Amino acid sequence: MSAAPTQAGGIPIMVLREGSKRSRGRDAQHGNITAAKVVAESVRSALGPKGMDKMLVDGFGDVTITNDGRTILDEMDIQHPAAKMLVEVAKTQDKEAGDGTTSSVIVAGELLTRAEELIDKNIHPTIIIEGYRQAAQKALATLDKIAITVDSKTQKDYLKKVAATAMGSKIVSEYKEYLADIAVKAMLEVAEKTPEGLKVDIDDVKVEKKTGLSLADTSLIQGIVLDKEIVHSGMPKRLEKAKIALLDASLEIEKPEYDAKINIESPAQIEAFLKQEEAMIKAIVDKIVASGANVVICQKGIDDLAQHFMSRKGIIAIRRAKRSDMEKLQRATGGKILSNIDALTPKDLGEAALIEERRTGEDKMTYVEGCKNPKSVTLLIRGGNQRLTAEAERSIHDALSVIKDLIEEPRIVAGGAAPEIEVANVLKKYAQSLPGREQFAVRIFAESLEEIAVVLAENAGLDPVDLLTQLRAAHEKGQTWAGIDITAGKVGDMTKLNIYEPLNVKKQIIKSANEAASMILKIDDIISTAKMKAPPMPPGGAGGMGGMGGMPGMGGMPGGMM
Repeated sequence: MSAAPTQAGGIPIMVLREGSKRSRGRDAQHGNITAAKVVAESVRSALGPKGMDKMLVDGFGDVTITNDGRTILDEMDIQHPAAKMLVEVAKTQDKEAGDGTTSSVIVAGELLTRAEELIDKNIHPTIIIEGYRQAAQKALATLDKIAITVDSKTQKDYLKKVAATAMGSKIVSEYKEYLADIAVKAMLEVAEKTPEGLKVDIDDVKVEKKTGLSLADTSLIQGIVLDKEIVHSGMPKRLEKAKIALLDASLEIEKPEYDAKINIESPAQIEAFLKQEEAMIKAIVDKIVASGANVVICQKGIDDLAQHFMSRKGIIAIRRAKRSDMEKLQRATGGKILSNIDALTPKDLGEAALIEERRTGEDKMTYVEGCKNPKSVTLLIRGGNQRLTAEAERSIHDALSVIKDLIEEPRIVAGGAAPEIEVANVLKKYAQSLPGREQFAVRIFAESLEEIAVVLAENAGLDPVDLLTQLRAAHEKGQTWAGIDITAGKVGDMTKLNIYEPLNVKKQIIKSANEAASMILKIDDIISTAKMKAPPMPPGGAGGMGGMGGMPGMGGMPGGMM
């Protein structure tokens, strides 16, 4: 519906800019829900261990192969405003829980699809939203009730299980046990004890990837790997008992901020000028030597002369290190990042058992290893091709995220759609206790959660109707952890199969999906403002003055003044 002028006493009144569009009521709701359904459909086939991958080609021809929900939606460059809200669901899920992005989008899409059926039966969106709110609260309370608490003795085993489950649906699933093991070791290495319990930051685990070898050659480095070479060929390529200076200052003579001129009248003055510059650089290197440092890692540039002096002293130097790498080196080696070389003292130096330049794949990388108590470590991913290592990096990020979730909140639920079916079973009984129309909304909320089991079955080539019927019957009998055993193609006890997920992931799926669906359902009017029209071109085209030839006094006059 376009922005037609409103009639007032026979006089048309334009409220919106000409060319604006407006849709209201059912049209607006239908348009938004349809857009959201399309987004949910696009990731549906990627769910679960048997889910399919997507090949995404951007405008530059770069290819991404993945089944990660957030990556798929990011690369799709979605334009519809309601569809973008589902992309935000995936981003929020990834940020808060690190896993479950595909599930959250599927549930949100299903909540909207089923809500449309109720709207067609003249149930007001506000009633549906209220029913969804009540259902979400009951679902979260049910998850809290059925969750299994992990004690400190079995924590490491369960951390490996949740990490393996997170990677079980990825392209790296063949190596999930090995990768889960090193991911757990990395996270426990950087975890810190606080009065509230263990806290861990994923950023303390640096994930570096290099094409070559295979995923089985992925390794955990007790320190930091820098994608940098040692700057000077005369410097040692291997050094034990490293004393590391971390500098956020350039080791070169900086140019003044203002323009300056130097008048040189004789060759002697040139020589004196160069000697003074050399003396200044040598003084900087002498300060580094006096501090006891035998390794310099600099965030900025290092002058060629400084490199020469350091190589003669047997000092290893690396320049233009990334800020994020400098911060990780600080946590790994115990050193301090200094912006003023004059302030460098032996106390500010970091320590490592070994620093060595090694050829990794086609490039040279510098390994800082053997830190005594590293609070930052490196996972070096290897793989047969660039796209495989990129997908492995995304998979390991998911694994690190679920490990973090479980370390900070040691409670888990089984996978295989078991918790969704259990919650749906509780919600259906809860719906019967509600007196108003909200019971319809609570019931379709339950059915939307069951859709996870349907999609898992479909993607595995199984019969979703039979399996869903068997699952409902099993949960009715009190089998809380009955889920879909994808490998056997039947209903099984997920705890016996060691399929576990952090409670935080499941709770966040319900929160994200409910909030997105409720926000979209609340919209009943879409006003699209027309784009600004370009200002009219001056006579004569883009030049603006092209039409001046005929103006009096200008060169275009017959017999002009030129």
